[in-house]
Amino acid sequence: MPTMPYIHFQGQCAEALAFYAYVFGGTNLQTMRYADGPEAPKEWKASTRVMHSQITLYDGTLMASDFPPGMDGDPQKGFSVMQSAPDVAIGQAIFDQLAEGGAVIDPYRKTFFSPGFGMVQDRFGTHWIISAMPEGAPS
Repeated sequence: MPTMPYIHFQGQCAEALAFYAYVFGGTNLQTMRYADGPEAPKEWKASTRVMHSQITLYDGTLMASDFPPGMDGDPQKGFSVMQSAPDVAIGQAIFDQLAEGGAVIDPYRKTFFSPGFGMVQDRFGTHWIISAMPEGAPS
């Protein structure tokens, strides 16, 4: 069974997953809001927060939600989502888009273990590690 990252947002889940779909060329974006839950409490019915969302990125699935209505939750800290890119140019393009409005942690560059590697925190607070596949590596 695969391990799948599940990110929690503070009200920006729908915007973040739409952005990730754009950046990564993600497919099969699915979203369910707390207000749509069959047993949603009355106070959740007016909420636009996301109960569950998921998107297919390359051969993996990224899942996410907002904290429940009325709950701020903790900001994202202490983890990164690692994503391989098929080549250096695509990795650089992904990195640059994630960096817009975010913060570069480790600039995208060639390293001894990858032809393109960088770490970035995007504008939603998600930490990403982007690493290009070495030439000739199996995908």
